[in-house]
Amino acid sequence: MTKDRKADRRTRITVLVALAANLVIAVAKAIGGMAAGSPALLSEAAHSVADSLNEVFLLAALRRSRRPADRRHPFGYGKERYFWSLLAAVGIFVMGGCFSFFQGFEALRNGTEESFGGYVAGLVVLGVALLAEGASLLRALYQMRRQGGLARLRDPALRTVIAEDGTAVLGVCLALAGMALHMATGQVVWEASASLAIGALLVYVAYRLGRDARDQLIGEAADPRASGRIEAVLRAQPEIDSVEALFTMKTGVDTTLVAARVDLVPGLDSERVEEVAVRIKRTIARTVPEADQVFLDVTDRLAQEAGESPAATGERGGA
Repeated sequence: MTKDRKADRRTRITVLVALAANLVIAVAKAIGGMAAGSPALLSEAAHSVADSLNEVFLLAALRRSRRPADRRHPFGYGKERYFWSLLAAVGIFVMGGCFSFFQGFEALRNGTEESFGGYVAGLVVLGVALLAEGASLLRALYQMRRQGGLARLRDPALRTVIAEDGTAVLGVCLALAGMALHMATGQVVWEASASLAIGALLVYVAYRLGRDARDQLIGEAADPRASGRIEAVLRAQPEIDSVEALFTMKTGVDTTLVAARVDLVPGLDSERVEEVAVRIKRTIARTVPEADQVFLDVTDRLAQEAGESPAATGERGGA
């Protein structure tokens, strides 16, 4: 099994752990929220339902993004991960953020019926949810550490799970604080404010995840360090006189398209040019393993200038 496949398997396990936790917690929060009439707890239930749906999206992304390239998609299906991550961000915004805002405004406008026993049950549910969400977050953080830390985290599925679990832990803390203050003071404004804060938090997380997915779907350049290594390889070749242009684009989590326009030294015949191009592509692939598609636009400046001269083009000059 390759390194990338092993990483996918670990990510799939992490997503499944988060999915199981969120399904159980969503049911418990919904029951507790209806029993207590708690807007903050109902907001958290909506949050967990949104997270559960998003984990289904991420599982689909992991499965579909590894399909091999075909005639219809010659560069593969790597960007599927970013598409499903974008849907997950939309789910967080609509199902989590908007519902939380609705619950908060409804509580401020109409108030809630207090039930001490129901609120105690709600607090117990949130305490259990905090432990479950914390365990899921620790699992995701452990995998992130194995992949080199936050700075080197490229997998949008794992990034989404970490964002969801981190937001869930913070959201449960806000709901706990809102419910406790409501019970202590009898003022529903505390719990309504907690629900609004949860909504704002979810909208912010959805925006950040959606922005990252959008950038990748549009076509984002490779990491500057990888681009620098590719350019260094090109400039180190004795047959290359200059690098006129270098373009890179991520086509997946661990795949990158490279296109370079290079000017060769004069005097190389066509057979020699072909040998040089093959060697350069292999050197780039060894130096930057994610560069799985390399295209070279090879030019000869002197020949090009000669080809553009009036004698070659048939244009007439004169004083």
